[in-house]
Amino acid sequence: MVDIAQKQSKTAATPEPEAAERRPLPRWAITLASVVGMLVLWEIFGRQINPVFGSYPSAIAVAFWELLLSGELWSALLESLQPFFVGYGLAIVIGVPIGLIVGRFRTAEAAFGIYITAGYAMPLVALVPLLILWLGLGFKVKVAVVFLMSLFPICINTWLGVTAVPKTLIEVGKSFVAPNFVILRRIILPATLPYIMAGIRLAVGRAVVAMVIAEFFTTISGLGAVIINSANNFDTATMFVPIIILMLMAVGLNSLIGWVEHRVAPWQAEIAGRDRE
Repeated sequence: MVDIAQKQSKTAATPEPEAAERRPLPRWAITLASVVGMLVLWEIFGRQINPVFGSYPSAIAVAFWELLLSGELWSALLESLQPFFVGYGLAIVIGVPIGLIVGRFRTAEAAFGIYITAGYAMPLVALVPLLILWLGLGFKVKVAVVFLMSLFPICINTWLGVTAVPKTLIEVGKSFVAPNFVILRRIILPATLPYIMAGIRLAVGRAVVAMVIAEFFTTISGLGAVIINSANNFDTATMFVPIIILMLMAVGLNSLIGWVEHRVAPWQAEIAGRDRE
């Protein structure tokens, strides 16, 4: 009886081989399965819709190839990306220091915090006609629209990140008689990096939207011109081509920013990995 009980206890303590070898699916496989499933459903149900009111992936792929061969897609994409990257880059370069200063110094927060909050909540599209009067219809106004719409998410996230830094870290810097600039650069900035990167990610979507808005309201050019012209011609498949390109561009930039965050703040990725199942 004792031998039987010992064998049963050993059997219960030893995990089954199948359970031990069971591993979760990799993230890329889940994403790929989700995308393929969505495209298959879209293809099936999209074919049942009037082409004027909708389209489906195979028709969009044909329209994409035609735009690619004509060279219209490349020129439109290049024309859209120039103001996008200039405005978005300026928003990062200017927004991060503003957020750090406003979050670090009480006087700056009291003086300028209200404008940042109001600027984020304000419908900036309503300012486009005024910006056109100031800057004209060309490259400058497009950069300004992208810059304004992507600046405030970066400022607010950086600002909140500074306020979330533990006071004990700042007290350590003060105990070593470190000046404010050194505390800001050596203590606050590294601790705020996850918030900064989150703000930059949020700003990507707003910058893409701002780019299209600027092309709609100013000189109709770039990918916005492809959308408007194809919509006016009731060519829905061609209209979807720049829309999907913009979506893929936003996803790609988001992944790139995540990779940069991995490189500059690897400790944050390790913490997030431990917290998630």
